[in-house]
Amino acid sequence: MDVSGQAAGSPPILEFDPTREAVIEPSVVVARRDVPSCAVLCFFQDIIERVVREHEGRELMRLRSEMGDNLIYEIRHGDHRLAIVHPGVGAPLVTGFFEELIALGCSAFVAVGGAGVLVPELALGHVIVPTSAVRDEGTSYHYLPPSREVAADREVVAAIIATLERHKVPFVTGKTWTTDGFYRETRPKMARRVAEGCITVEMEAAACFAVAAFRGVRFGQILYAGDDLSGDLWDERVWVRHASGREQLFWLAADSVVSLTEPDLGNQRV
Repeated sequence: MDVSGQAAGSPPILEFDPTREAVIEPSVVVARRDVPSCAVLCFFQDIIERVVREHEGRELMRLRSEMGDNLIYEIRHGDHRLAIVHPGVGAPLVTGFFEELIALGCSAFVAVGGAGVLVPELALGHVIVPTSAVRDEGTSYHYLPPSREVAADREVVAAIIATLERHKVPFVTGKTWTTDGFYRETRPKMARRVAEGCITVEMEAAACFAVAAFRGVRFGQILYAGDDLSGDLWDERVWVRHASGREQLFWLAADSVVSLTEPDLGNQRV
């Protein structure tokens, strides 16, 4: 047995190390700055561009990677400063940017993005609030001990639900399947995930839940029902062109995240 309690020869991904300080800490890469405490991680680049253009957004700074610069914007949302950033795609990239945002000084996050649906009753555009995620990716195992699932922050889930109910937006809650291999979502795997209660599949939730728990920040997610994997054939449903519904979800995420600091906020926009 090694120090993690795993048998010799077991997969390295199971060798969780609880050591708090890593060789490269995010604070070494980015210095703390005057940034909004609340942030929306928006996976819809077209919506980010529209919101920034139409709501007097300003560029705050840039996160850098080999893909180029990833811009962080700031807008006013009611009486609140709100950061907006595209977090990338896939658990490793998203959590890297997430870590850097935390190091900069952001402390409350709601992500908004699309997901594949595993059950036929979720029509295009339906809103889903994940309450837990099956950890079928690698990143979360570097932040929390091995387990099959990771739970979402219950208080953030409650804040999101309260926002959706206040605006009379239909939604469902449930378990999501987080996977790294979107070209390896086989029928047998999907059947197992549905049997254990998963209603959506995406690539980031489990890792983000784990990072938030490890770093002690608030994080929740709103998912948008996109392509349909529940039938005999994959149905793309042209979900990326449903711009009006995606922008509404952005403002719901904005309302949800600022409500974590001011629960009685009275000037939400949707």
